[in-house]
Amino acid sequence: MTITVGETLPDAKLIKSTDSAREPVQSAEYFKGKKVVLFAVPGAFTPTCSAKHLPGFVDNAEALKAKGVDEIVCTSVNDPFVMGVWGKGSEGITFLADGNADFASALGLTMDGSGFGLGTRSQRYAAVVNDGVVEQLFVEGPGEFKVSSAEYVLEHI
Repeated sequence: MTITVGETLPDAKLIKSTDSAREPVQSAEYFKGKKVVLFAVPGAFTPTCSAKHLPGFVDNAEALKAKGVDEIVCTSVNDPFVMGVWGKGSEGITFLADGNADFASALGLTMDGSGFGLGTRSQRYAAVVNDGVVEQLFVEGPGEFKVSSAEYVLEHI
């Protein structure tokens, strides 16, 4: 079952990743006490994710923070080393690796990318999370990139 607005994020282990460090975190604790824009991509270094999704949040980070967002978090079903390298130079974004798809699965937001050799991945989505509770949720249809963009979230926050 997919998480809905008003529900608390499930607790799952994620790895906070930079190009030089990795730190295990629990999602329930990590999202507590702050307003976060969370966005998920099917895969680091994939075309839409690298060319549009991530750059949009980097470009709009200050505008989102001006609207009361404390942190912008990107998650993907990738290992923490890949997420750390992919995030290099992406100022204002925190990268949380969901290597085993535990978080995406607990949210009910996985997709089957095995036809492309990707296995289980996260769906593309964005959410506004306040103190661990989903206030807004924008889930893309298959192959789409509209409602989870930084620009769309910024308009609806």
